[in-house]
Amino acid sequence: MAGGSGTRLWPLSRAGFPKQFLVLSGDDSLFQQAAQRLAGLAADDIAVAPLVVVGNAEHRFLTLEQLREIGHEPTAVLLEPSGRNTAPALTLGALQALEGGVDPVLVVTPADQTVADGAAFTVALQDAVRAAADGAIVILGITPDRPETGYGYIRAEACADGLHKVARFVEKPDEETARRYLAEGDYTWNSGMFVLRASTWMKALDKFRPDIATTTRAAWAVRQHDACFVRPGKAEFAHVPSESVDYAVMEQCPGSEFDIRMVALDAGWNDLGAWDAVWQAGTKDAAGNTTTGDVMLEDTRNTLVHATSRLVSTVGLSNIVVVETPDAVLVADRSRSQDVKRIVNRLTEKGRGEHTLHRKVHRPWGWYDSIDNGGRFQVKRIMVHPGASLSLQMHHHRAEHWIVVTGTAEVTCGDKKVLLTENQSTYIPLGEVHRLANPGKVDLEIIEVQSGSYLGEDDIVRFEDTYGRTS
Repeated sequence: MAGGSGTRLWPLSRAGFPKQFLVLSGDDSLFQQAAQRLAGLAADDIAVAPLVVVGNAEHRFLTLEQLREIGHEPTAVLLEPSGRNTAPALTLGALQALEGGVDPVLVVTPADQTVADGAAFTVALQDAVRAAADGAIVILGITPDRPETGYGYIRAEACADGLHKVARFVEKPDEETARRYLAEGDYTWNSGMFVLRASTWMKALDKFRPDIATTTRAAWAVRQHDACFVRPGKAEFAHVPSESVDYAVMEQCPGSEFDIRMVALDAGWNDLGAWDAVWQAGTKDAAGNTTTGDVMLEDTRNTLVHATSRLVSTVGLSNIVVVETPDAVLVADRSRSQDVKRIVNRLTEKGRGEHTLHRKVHRPWGWYDSIDNGGRFQVKRIMVHPGASLSLQMHHHRAEHWIVVTGTAEVTCGDKKVLLTENQSTYIPLGEVHRLANPGKVDLEIIEVQSGSYLGEDDIVRFEDTYGRTS
């Protein structure tokens, strides 16, 4: 499940490039780490099928690119027309899995978690898969190491085989209750990872939330296919109630006809839900600081500093979060990390773009970085992958100058097509149909200078596009 927005990790996580696609721990993104962990579940009695990803249509090419970077090809990428929380997302995955008359065990995991001990994770998940194959609903419970108030808890009964019977789910507790749960020892954190047969999920959903089951089936029935992308019906999906897996089904299961079990996971798990969690999971220096990028600290303790594009230095700080990006800087008390989402809400209310896109924006053909702008002009650095091209397009309000920095550019301008190499340039008049392509074998980089009365990204009329984005 890769449709989250990660608002509490702003300004690094944004709607156009949310936290699951960021590298916050190790060398791979959280999404890539999740994919690799699942691929490692294979055993003599367990065959692992290619991934099914449920996510946002805006991230579809980013999803494929990150999977291909690690050598994975998904069975399908299911594109939610709108966010409806995790219960409808899992339902789409179950309906996809049931295609062709098979009924596989689903290992359902968010795309934004970290696990330090991969071997322990694999053993726990394999135990859960075997139990789910016999009809159980299995949830991964995280062995707590502190009185955490940011997670829901699972109370489970003691057992001898590692498959604890779930007695009840409890909401996020206050500090005193969390300390009591830790002392009692029969509570675990709810990881949000579930293992069950696809048919078991649909049967439980039909019982507890038939409205979600019926409306999601209706959207699935009119789905459209585009290579590995699957698009449920937009109008039909708008009628699907928004609900989490926990509220819709899991919390209803204890005491019902469904056998719900918990497998304890002690593997250095973290869901990186806020900057304090990133600090918790990070590698720390002798003073308890976690740093990324060009950072210089003086008399600083238990602090997270993340620098993206320049030197960031601190003096005399304790228990603080500092996150720098090219267009926004966050400074926060580490204990108030959950409140970062309030800043994102205010940015949204004011119609500001810093909550949506970074200055550097990824596209299926490469990326662009808006390096300067002012009255009636904007300067972008543009990179196009070998063999890729932008859409054949036209602008109503701006003209463009292109200068090739590296690589070879194939430029279509009206009825003319020319090749440009390093230090050569061209001019695209306002209203002219044009296209930029990279016919070479190395990345193409250009500087684009836009001039005109309106320079917004919505002033694009697309006539042809490799990626299905025509107007």
